[in-house]
Amino acid sequence: MIIMHSMAMHDALPANKKRTTGRRPSLADTLPEGQLVNRSWLKSRGFDRPLVDYYLRTGALQAVTRGVYRRPGPPLKWEHVVYSLQELDYDIHVGGRSALELQGLAHYVAKQRRFRIDLYSPVKLPSWVSKLDLPYQFVGHHLKLFEAMPEEALTTTPFGHWDWPIRYATWELAFLELLAKTESPAEFDYADKLFEGASVMRPWLIQKLLEACSNVKAKRLFLWFSRRHNHLWFAKLETRKIDLGRGKRMIVRGGALDTEYLITVPRDMIDDGEPIF
Repeated sequence: MIIMHSMAMHDALPANKKRTTGRRPSLADTLPEGQLVNRSWLKSRGFDRPLVDYYLRTGALQAVTRGVYRRPGPPLKWEHVVYSLQELDYDIHVGGRSALELQGLAHYVAKQRRFRIDLYSPVKLPSWVSKLDLPYQFVGHHLKLFEAMPEEALTTTPFGHWDWPIRYATWELAFLELLAKTESPAEFDYADKLFEGASVMRPWLIQKLLEACSNVKAKRLFLWFSRRHNHLWFAKLETRKIDLGRGKRMIVRGGALDTEYLITVPRDMIDDGEPIF
């Protein structure tokens, strides 16, 4: 009896193993509601092309745009898109003006008709992002400010039921990102309003970022706006340790030259400058 029992167990094991390993993956357990994925992501988790096509036919999956899918659910928010890009291994974060507005400075600027999300990445955004039918404008920025970005420059904010971590630029980094592309008087005015409310930035992080930053224009503008608003943290910066390059830089054509930082700025925003260009 003992021998027969052992043989029965031996015969049953392969069948049990085969049933376990051959079981189809659960779409609901694998793909969170709201996340956008492509076929490569699905294939890497056991969903081959015929299975994906089956889910599309039955409505378990829906195509958001060509080659990008989601499970049916509530309307998509911009956070779903950003988190999905992160999960698809894009080195990306919300930065610049969007990071500043979404993290507390929105009341200093006029509201936009279409909600704008500035995304910073060393690589281009996939083309499908611009094809999404959403009330958001995703603006991609391919900007390199550092050889190696200090890890403290980024933060995360939880989103949704699962507390998905959405990467954001800190205020300190976001201002550098914004100022790297500030050129027109209107952009100066916009940055000026944001700087007005930036009284609680961390001088140690500003110092670290300014020392590591390779963009001379962004650094000079950051210090110019800092001096202009003279928040308490400005006095704690060791500006002599910051490489500001050499020579004059024309930022605003027809503006006035700031004699300390050697940059041209709108004439109505400077008291002791001299006309240039």
